[in-house]
Amino acid sequence: MFRNQSNDRSGVAATEFAICLPVLMLLLLGTLESCSMIFLKQSLSIAAYEAGHTALLPNATDSDIRTAGEGVLTDRRIQNGAIQVLPGGIQSIDEGEYFEIRVSAPTDANRILPLSFFGGRQLSASAVFMKEI
Repeated sequence: MFRNQSNDRSGVAATEFAICLPVLMLLLLGTLESCSMIFLKQSLSIAAYEAGHTALLPNATDSDIRTAGEGVLTDRRIQNGAIQVLPGGIQSIDEGEYFEIRVSAPTDANRILPLSFFGGRQLSASAVFMKEI
């Protein structure tokens, strides 16, 4: 006549786990993907900064600037990065004028999981400098 209440709840924990597991996995994978994109954005910012500092050196060329930026991207394993000097080549910018170094990379080539939370996007970062020499 009296039942043991622990027997009545034997499947409740398994059912709760089965319901919560997909939500927890989605949160975990989303967090990993978000952290990967934050790392990508920070890497692009650092590459722009380093390329800009190279551009400030005397007799710097566009090739030197790209080499400095690509070195950072290579060290951080960023794929398909592109580096631009705006408004044009560093030689065409006069002393005292501002120029921008823009570094961009696609999210599809740089994600760590085969998810598409950030798929099909192009992240970019830039740094603005004044040519001094």
